[in-house]
Amino acid sequence: MRLVSVFFFSVALIGMFIAMVAFSDLRNEKVIKHLQTTTDSRGFAVVELFTSEGCSSCPPADELMGKIEKGNKNESIYILAYHVDYWDRQGWKDKFSDHAYSQRQEAYANWLNLSGVYTPQLVVNGTNEYIGSDEHSVVGGIADALNQKSATTLTLHSVKDGGKLTISHEETEVKKNTKLLLALVQKDGESNVRAGENAGRKLSHVQIVRALKEVPAGDKKEVTLELPADFATNGWELIGFLQNSSNGHIIAATKVDFQTNN
Repeated sequence: MRLVSVFFFSVALIGMFIAMVAFSDLRNEKVIKHLQTTTDSRGFAVVELFTSEGCSSCPPADELMGKIEKGNKNESIYILAYHVDYWDRQGWKDKFSDHAYSQRQEAYANWLNLSGVYTPQLVVNGTNEYIGSDEHSVVGGIADALNQKSATTLTLHSVKDGGKLTISHEETEVKKNTKLLLALVQKDGESNVRAGENAGRKLSHVQIVRALKEVPAGDKKEVTLELPADFATNGWELIGFLQNSSNGHIIAATKVDFQTNN
């Protein structure tokens, strides 16, 4: 009788586990749909992922960004994937990495009073951080951001001239200590990783930040960005956002798709 009771108890535990997994998947699917149905017209979410091709925990976060990007084309969700460079010392040099992105992550550690940095880390609107692969928490954080209003607005216009991009910008309701950040984004990319924790894997990425420039907001001066050699008007975009340099809070964001500009 004990063996039989143990067997049924084990089956019951397995059944409970399967039900919990199924419920979790269903809950996450509902939360993703939640993004598409509860958005305030003035809400937005700047989603900053700190990732690396050298980190074996990062591919699930990159995949989640692709899922959110694909499923929410009409929402004001601005995904920025920064490839940090501190993983480059662990056996694989990430071709998209830049020390400036590691420094930006360190700035968030200070703003958010964190003890250190890690990958994959994700920050929404400069106010809340999450493990980048935690789908339920990430999507919930984005949904919350989309329902918050902001009186500040940002407008961008860009013109490609040879190997550079000239950007004009206009802001309203700009407060003290506000910076304008302009991110040149490659919408997708792939790498065949030959060393490090992801050796032998083909990794896919979305919303890769290839250049980042910060200027004072509200000065009306045109901004120039140097374009990478592999830049093409197809498959790239410019994302701009206004950020309080004292606490990291992001108060407005917009983007320019180069398919609709000169």
